[in-house]
Amino acid sequence: MKKQLVSVIALLLLAGIIARAAAPDVLTVAVFDFDSKDESVRDLGPKMATLINASLSTQPEIIPVERAELEKALGEQELGLSGVVSADSAARVGQLTGAKVLVTGRVFKVENQTFIVAKVIGTETSRVYGEMVQGSPTVSVADLATNLAGKIAAVVLEKGDTLVARAPTREDRIAKLKQVLDGRKLPVVSVKINEQHYGPHVIDPAAETELLLVLQQCGFKLSDAGSTLKPEVEISGEAFSAFGMQKGNLVSCKSRIEIMVHDTATGNLLFVDRQTSVGLDVAEQTAAKTALQNAAEELAGRVIPKLGQEK
Repeated sequence: MKKQLVSVIALLLLAGIIARAAAPDVLTVAVFDFDSKDESVRDLGPKMATLINASLSTQPEIIPVERAELEKALGEQELGLSGVVSADSAARVGQLTGAKVLVTGRVFKVENQTFIVAKVIGTETSRVYGEMVQGSPTVSVADLATNLAGKIAAVVLEKGDTLVARAPTREDRIAKLKQVLDGRKLPVVSVKINEQHYGPHVIDPAAETELLLVLQQCGFKLSDAGSTLKPEVEISGEAFSAFGMQKGNLVSCKSRIEIMVHDTATGNLLFVDRQTSVGLDVAEQTAAKTALQNAAEELAGRVIPKLGQEK
């Protein structure tokens, strides 16, 4: 029995290593409605986005953001403008949706030819690539969408290193934060984030733990319910995670964190922030915690530089 248990644990550890190794090669892509203002193609924009999204979902290295998730993140009004998503707004949209790559474009007709032009935009680098397909009236919209999806997938997979910024190491991020905080008087900080996973129960606070860890590594004194230190700054908020989709052995989860930062002496609200992110692993519970951890790490990079006063 013990030998079987050891074997199972070894397999789980091996699977975790494989998942972590594979995760950086998996990109999250958000496909927006294509612009289709011309009367002859007015209904093709949303259809094209749906078909391309479905085709991309068959690629093991690509995880599309579902339409429902886009609606939650941006709202119907913004989705109606999705055909004009630009490189300048890509970073903002990426933060809201958790997508590393955005796909948008336009459908139009010239004489009897239907043209579909796609833009592939990196949310971190603002790099833009274009692809196009065209067809006569005898070519179905589904075939055009499949052909274009294949071209988009090729761009995402072949140009991924230019669409996604090189991820700095944790040590790099901590060193950068310490450099920003150098010479400042750091306040005592407390962190309380209520977390929930919509699915199997996930124990322990991943987002709260990550924020506390980064604060500690940056030199802040921390306060909790059992501490004798009185917090000078209080970070509070809500966080949730949910199952995204499964590709082979890998499970993806989405997360969102919303925080408020208060000055405890005055009660003043100093600032608010929020972050959406994605986590990948072989188990849903671990993927959920990873998604929350990733979102918290992104938040820490923006929140921590705002704390502290000049000495």
